[in-house]
Amino acid sequence: MSNPRNGDTKPPCLPRNGLVKIPTQPNGLGSASITKGTPAVKNRLCQPSSVPAILSPALAHHSDLSIPSLASPLSLAALAGVSSPPGASLVGLNTSEGSEQPSPERLPGSPSERQLAVDEKILNRLFWYFSACEKCVLAQVCKAWRRVLYQPKFWVGLTPVLHTKELYNVLPGGEKEFVSLQGFAVRGFDGFCLVGVSDLDICEFIDNYPLSKKGVKSMSLKRSTITDAGLEVMLEQMQGVVRLELSGCNDFTEAGLWSSLNARITALSVSDCINVADDAIAAISQLLPNLTELNLQAYHVTDTALAYFTAKQGYTTHTLRLNSCWEITNHGVVNMVHSLPNLSVLSLSGCSKVTDDGVELVAENLRKLRSLDLSWCPRITDMALEYIACDLHKLEELVLDRCVRITDTGLSYLSTMSSLRSLYLRWCCQVQDFGLKHLLSMGSLRLLSLAGCPLLTTTGLSGLVQLQELEELELTNCPGATPELFKYFSQHLPCCMVIE
Repeated sequence: MSNPRNGDTKPPCLPRNGLVKIPTQPNGLGSASITKGTPAVKNRLCQPSSVPAILSPALAHHSDLSIPSLASPLSLAALAGVSSPPGASLVGLNTSEGSEQPSPERLPGSPSERQLAVDEKILNRLFWYFSACEKCVLAQVCKAWRRVLYQPKFWVGLTPVLHTKELYNVLPGGEKEFVSLQGFAVRGFDGFCLVGVSDLDICEFIDNYPLSKKGVKSMSLKRSTITDAGLEVMLEQMQGVVRLELSGCNDFTEAGLWSSLNARITALSVSDCINVADDAIAAISQLLPNLTELNLQAYHVTDTALAYFTAKQGYTTHTLRLNSCWEITNHGVVNMVHSLPNLSVLSLSGCSKVTDDGVELVAENLRKLRSLDLSWCPRITDMALEYIACDLHKLEELVLDRCVRITDTGLSYLSTMSSLRSLYLRWCCQVQDFGLKHLLSMGSLRLLSLAGCPLLTTTGLSGLVQLQELEELELTNCPGATPELFKYFSQHLPCCMVIE
């Protein structure tokens, strides 16, 4: 592998969907993916790894040690005295079951070099600077590195993604054997995403993962054929689950939710499940008194469902995302603001029947809101932005993607919001240069997205250099964003990540 410092290669980058493919390993990790973070974090993970010049006081006393580029895990392998196999790529590097990993005593170099390469104090600090994919490769270098990297602290916040075919090994006789999940247990993973699984696969997972009964806090099932029976067994057996996601699962019914949902669940996400309608919301409201977060994408939920929430949920629920709930109207918004008055995060993305009057109800009644998503709401106009600016004084994030009736006038209302830190205006086709001038007074802005705004020119965009506190600026598919403009931003907004 070429040295990244020569510009020949780049460290592996997370795909846009946030999945990191983990190479197959003999320790039970299996072939899997890992999810982590927001789009902004994913973009940052695409950058080369940065390692401080001084990692430990010990390094200052080892001037005889020549350390190659620390931006590459394979360079670290060279530091440990492990040569890369010919043609090995970063993601494809793996070890076989019978391969002999070098011990510290057999590493080449002086005793000080060998000692430094396996010094756990140094490694514990060094390994923080690598992505999840890189850590999986580094864990294969030697037993000492694996012992350090398999500490749960290096995997906090990561969720392994396992597809059905990755759960089984095919034996010589054609029979299938469930893979070992011991590698996951050692790292202490308390959340999993299973893709394309059946009731039987879930039962096998419960039987084979040592932490499944009490240690798993979060479960996500996507595009799976789980039935009412499988859902009931899973939630009955996995007593630690408090966060549940069901996406693209069309074989369970509303009756299954009534029979399986447990009061311990505090966060529930249901999307693209065709059998979910008003009765499902009734089950959620009656069976989950401690619900703090509900994410719902259901095309058949009506205004009636939003009146089902209990007084207890009105006190505990702080996050509600209603995405593409096409039947929800302003009447549903009335029910929602009275049932859940303590919301701090609200999304009405794709609720195309909601109008300015519905936004006025939100602004007048949900004064604690810190995040509001009105993307893909075509009936929203500048009047809605006036309501938001007048009443939502704690709002930090506002998403207006595809609100095609928003104009420069609406941006003039937003310019008075001193708390707003993130503003998304993707594909707002009426926003012009004059509207950007209103934003220049918003010193609190840290993230601004103008992707796909066709009327913005290079001249108007160049004025954004006045926002010196800006940390992220998205200009994807923006005709006015020229190479010269990006160079100008690099000179005058050096601390801002500009997404082309």
